[in-house]
Amino acid sequence: MSTTLGSFIAGGMAACGAVTVTHPFETVKIRLQLQGELQSKLDAPRMYKGVLHGVKVIAQNEGPKGLFRGIGAAYVYQMILNGCRLGFYEPLRKGTTSAIFKDANVQSLGVNIFSGAASGILGAAAGSPFFLVKTRLQSYSPFLPVGTQHGYKNARDGFRQIYTNEGVKGLYRGVGAAMVRTGFGSSVQLPTYFFVKRRLVKHLDVEEGPVLHLASSTASGFVVCCVMHPPDTIMSRMYNQTGNLYTGVLDCLLKTVKTEGLFAIYKGFFAHLARILPHTILTLSLAEQTNKWMRRFESRVLPTAIKDKI
Repeated sequence: MSTTLGSFIAGGMAACGAVTVTHPFETVKIRLQLQGELQSKLDAPRMYKGVLHGVKVIAQNEGPKGLFRGIGAAYVYQMILNGCRLGFYEPLRKGTTSAIFKDANVQSLGVNIFSGAASGILGAAAGSPFFLVKTRLQSYSPFLPVGTQHGYKNARDGFRQIYTNEGVKGLYRGVGAAMVRTGFGSSVQLPTYFFVKRRLVKHLDVEEGPVLHLASSTASGFVVCCVMHPPDTIMSRMYNQTGNLYTGVLDCLLKTVKTEGLFAIYKGFFAHLARILPHTILTLSLAEQTNKWMRRFESRVLPTAIKDKI
């Protein structure tokens, strides 16, 4: 096992590799979620008609730059979020299990869900300003705008404008929605991954390796998307506004459902699935490798007294 810091770094590295591949689908997902915001179905124009159409339209009108808007902020956010989620999960799980069962090796579904949610909420709170800026950069389009348009030149300009116009409070706008959304996703991501992994090994004799990691990650990604998408839609809308549309998470939910119907909170679901499946597969599969590299590195540089404790 790596140290907590080592696991944090390994988790962040794995997530950055994954987000490089999946970022365009995240851009499409956000625009689909904001499309027709607080408008009835009859009045709302459909500029983005689905995942592939969204990718095509953005690529044609804005080029690769449009699909990869906010990638810099996404890297920082992924380092923070998944560093916390993958780095703190095991220490939290073992500490809680030891406190309750007096044995760190006991597997408890409740403890696993708690540890996943807690580590994800920590990461979401710490990285919220970066996700805020990322969302606003991705929602901006000079050709087919949806939602509130901000027109930041880059992430640095976004931070400057938000701080100047909205203060520190503005940088943490929507943090409650982010914590709910990430808590939902994190509560099932790692528990599902390890649950499926153990079952495949036990019942199907699947050996440790890429096939096992791929199957476990796929199952985890699908469950995460189903659980996380409604709060994800609310979070995107909370982040993209400047306080002029919603007063809070519940207000956003009620206004969205009342104006656009219940299924509005599932806007962009398939874009989210197109993003979260490869993202989860790549993150968790890469995390297996980056954790191995980190363990090798730490075995060379750490004093024996520290290595004996981990």
